Amino acid sequence: MTRVKRGYVARRRRKNILKLTSGFQGAHSTLFRTANQQGMKSLTSSHRDRGKRKRDFRRLWITRINAAARRSKKSYHTLIQELYKRKILLNRKMLAQIAILDTYCFSTLLGD
Repeated sequence: MTRVKRGYVARRRRKNILKLTSGFQGAHSTLFRTANQQGMKSLTSSHRDRGKRKRDFRRLWITRINAAARRSKKSYHTLIQELYKRKILLNRKMLAQIAILDTYCFSTLLGD
């Protein structure tokens, strides 16, 4: 049988995977098989953690708002409820920033 030269397809695929894992340590960036495994693992982790990051930040903002609200003897739940009743539609990120940077403004939002 004659020899089949595969051309550039396999080489291009390997180069792309090694390019994806170029910043990884040790064999994870140089050996194709381990780089391929680590690249797949990193892509699944990054996909999963994009959603997790959103949840983590929301938890952080709620914690900060709750801490600032409890200084004025209110709970987070009652604060959010009052803001909705008064039609003050600020998201939790903005409320947390106001609670940290401008306590006077936050106290006016509380209605104190």
